[in-house]
Amino acid sequence: MDQELTEIRVEGGIEEQNQQQGREFKHFDIITTENNINDHHYFSSSSSSSSLSSAGNVKIMKEWRILERNLPDSIYVRAYEGRIDLLRAVIVGPTGTPYHDGLFFLDIKFPSDYPNSPPKVYYRSFGHRLNPNLYQNGFVCLSLLNTWSGNESEKWKPSQSTILQVLVSIQGLVLNAKPYFNEPAFANMPKNSKPWKANSLSYNRNAFILSCKTMLCVLRRPPKFFEELVVQHFLDRAEAILTACNAYITGQANIGGQPTSTTTTTNLTSRTFKASIGIVYSQLVKSFRENGSSLENIEILDTSKNMCYHLSEAKGMCGPFTLVILVLIFCVGFGLIIRGINI
Repeated sequence: MDQELTEIRVEGGIEEQNQQQGREFKHFDIITTENNINDHHYFSSSSSSSSLSSAGNVKIMKEWRILERNLPDSIYVRAYEGRIDLLRAVIVGPTGTPYHDGLFFLDIKFPSDYPNSPPKVYYRSFGHRLNPNLYQNGFVCLSLLNTWSGNESEKWKPSQSTILQVLVSIQGLVLNAKPYFNEPAFANMPKNSKPWKANSLSYNRNAFILSCKTMLCVLRRPPKFFEELVVQHFLDRAEAILTACNAYITGQANIGGQPTSTTTTTNLTSRTFKASIGIVYSQLVKSFRENGSSLENIEILDTSKNMCYHLSEAKGMCGPFTLVILVLIFCVGFGLIIRGINI
């Protein structure tokens, strides 16, 4: 195994001289320092590296080669020389979906009986549930991981399945254009009928807002060994992200779609969405500028009116409710006082 690891390291280009040349961020690479991966979700779990069978070691080395040679442009993976049972991956959100231009991080662990059991995958949610298959607690619901009772043909097969298939499945099947229908209860509903289409659009709006919030979290706390990628990705994509936000806010495009015209089309948006995205929009502008983007080539919208509407609407809803609560508290308190006097 040591010889195979050495070959992959040389082929993967992680030699010190290359690291010092400010090279392009590689799609697959191997991290040599074990002590600096303690932000990995499975770092503190018992290492299965030493307990892996010979077949498991061979399989993981094969997985590394497959990843090195076949990763699509929108997926990046880091392996760890000191912990070959761990991987970290990031998926760039696909175009045409509410996840476009986002960065979605996954921490992965090969169990001791790998490949007989599928890898364990933890989604770094930052507290946001932006997809039916990706839970706030990091759980990833996917037939290929045996975490969902799908068809037998979709489940993990020790002799055939690979981690590359897992990553591509999450990117293509989970982070899709209509994630609302990922919910088993809605999967077979008529996607183009008016009510279900409206539900899907509403879900996409919320998913996009949560995707933007995830961008902010990633910028503030980039996972280790991906800091370089995070900075460069948002330098490259900041204007595109805000241009898309502009189109969604002004009603010129549906989430994930291209602008329909230069004229505002109000039926493509809603006041609630505009109010919610307005708050996130200003935070994105601030974070992108702090990240080094000038944003001089795009119009920055003034979303303060939308934010004021959001606050006034909340105030209007909460005012009477708050009053009722205060009255109840007063009545209960007054009753206790009278009761105390009588006693």
